[in-house]
Amino acid sequence: MMGPHHAACGAAGWVLIAADYAVPLGPLAGVGLLGTSSAVVLPEAIPLGFGLLPGITDLGILTGAIVAAGAALLPDADHRSASIAHSLPPVSEWICAAVGRVAGGHRNGTHSLLGLAAFTLIAWLLSLLAMPTTTGTVQVGAGLGTVLLASFAVKALKFMPDRARKVPWLVAVPLGALAAFGSGDQGFWFVLAVALGVAVHIAGDMLTDGGCNPFWPLKLRPPSTLPRTPLTRALWSSGGRMKLPVLGPTGSRREWAVAVVVSLVAVAGMVAALMGVLTDGARLLARW
Repeated sequence: MMGPHHAACGAAGWVLIAADYAVPLGPLAGVGLLGTSSAVVLPEAIPLGFGLLPGITDLGILTGAIVAAGAALLPDADHRSASIAHSLPPVSEWICAAVGRVAGGHRNGTHSLLGLAAFTLIAWLLSLLAMPTTTGTVQVGAGLGTVLLASFAVKALKFMPDRARKVPWLVAVPLGALAAFGSGDQGFWFVLAVALGVAVHIAGDMLTDGGCNPFWPLKLRPPSTLPRTPLTRALWSSGGRMKLPVLGPTGSRREWAVAVVVSLVAVAGMVAALMGVLTDGARLLARW
């Protein structure tokens, strides 16, 4: 799966688990799907998100979506030609080359359960870097991690404004500050967003022809009792890579079609969260 599509999936994944919005359909509400006399009509609003994180704010949804989008690029740090490798050249290229050697090449270590655990551990360690103050807790580690991951995400997401994609720090630094000073004692969201982004990346690549070996460094071969048919060979290679290649090769039309739908979900959730943040900010200014 292509880098921008991974990022969009990460953002959409966070929106779906964290948000609890309803997108109004406006003049389309009540329109019959099969004609004016159809009994099946469009509702007044479409629910967006399952609201699995009660108490999360609009700021948490917006920031978490961008962090998850950036984290969804992390597994490709094993490939010096990936989107993440070109984010902060030449340093990012050197880092990706080193990670690729340690991880055993592309779609091995960083695309496994071990890689997921490693990225989650790093995020958890960052979340421990917190500084209590008289006005609350400053999440230093989550703020720094947000700056880095947001810069990756802004540069990769195709629906971001061109100016922001050219200078991702203009978005990443303010988001990092908001994450550091606006999270209070709840640093768990950063760890969850990173874990979700990495997991979504691995799942996405397993839907392509290349597949992944989730149990790396082990190479689990198909059981000898399992008949070796063209279907089983397509789903499970002798090298341990597993896949359900419904998207076909990377960059296929099927992948692009899925990416469009996923991007719409991500954009809708992020815009709704941004509107909520701006509304809360306007109310706060009005009190002053």
